[in-house]
Amino acid sequence: MTRSDNDKLSPVQPSLRPDIMLTNCNCCPRDCCADRTSDELGFCDIGDGFAISSICAHHGDEPVLSGPYGICNIFFSHCNMQCIFCQNYQISDNRLSATADYMSLDEVVERVERILSQGAKGVGFVSCSHIIPQMRQIMNALNKLGHRPVYVYNTNGYDRAEMIASMIDEIDVYLPDMKYMDNRLASEYSATPNYVEFAGEALKEMYRQKGADIVLDEDGLMTSGLIIRHLVLPGHVDNTKAVLGFIARELSPDVYISLMSQYYPTPRVAGRPSLGRTLRAEEYEEVIEEFERLGFHRGFVQQLSSPHHYRPDFMKDHPFEG
Repeated sequence: MTRSDNDKLSPVQPSLRPDIMLTNCNCCPRDCCADRTSDELGFCDIGDGFAISSICAHHGDEPVLSGPYGICNIFFSHCNMQCIFCQNYQISDNRLSATADYMSLDEVVERVERILSQGAKGVGFVSCSHIIPQMRQIMNALNKLGHRPVYVYNTNGYDRAEMIASMIDEIDVYLPDMKYMDNRLASEYSATPNYVEFAGEALKEMYRQKGADIVLDEDGLMTSGLIIRHLVLPGHVDNTKAVLGFIARELSPDVYISLMSQYYPTPRVAGRPSLGRTLRAEEYEEVIEEFERLGFHRGFVQQLSSPHHYRPDFMKDHPFEG
């Protein structure tokens, strides 16, 4: 049975066996219970294969993750959220077919190995909440071949805390979003019920595992820790302040925050008064003032010109070049 967006979601202890996760899927908070080995697909509309839109050396992540050679990011198709403003809408929209994106495990591993051989030290799994069994297969295959890159769990935050707890010995770096502290906004903009509760508990588990400090290697690249991302939406400074307040209160103001100003309106938000524009300077300044007032002192900010530099095109072989 697949749950609708209007159903109230509640935590259910997930099975961690890949065969059960795929035949009775509860990877993420939606708890679709779909048999992904058949034609009965859940909310994400992805089966049991490797639906991957791009594998590339990405230089746009935080400097402690990218380094001079970039991070090998694996961009999975579709998503367990449907943010109307998503900059990766070309691959995240579940209404689009992902058939052309399916790869074999051998092909995935070969592409990752090629990028690692060029100097990348990390492998990032982007939008991976709905595809955890496949992510684990990729990690296991790389490990068996003698590779042990830094594994980065790059997520929208809509995760099950129990699933995060199960990754304690697998994931080196957590890179979650904390998008909302307002379930009304989460439902309206992302079709995501109970986002605040699920994302909040997932963040607490990540913090329990990693704490506030990050570990760097001799080259200044991150090998362990937690960085929380937040994209500031135009017209929604109060939501951002509430997110920062939650992190300071429930985790610690010592946590690393990546406070992003890179929002730009995609064609899907045309006609919306607030989302149809970029962030104003006074909005971002107000957010930074709140960041400092709450005692945050670690992290990353962006220039207001960043919307012009973070516009991927997944129709290209490398979506971030050009």
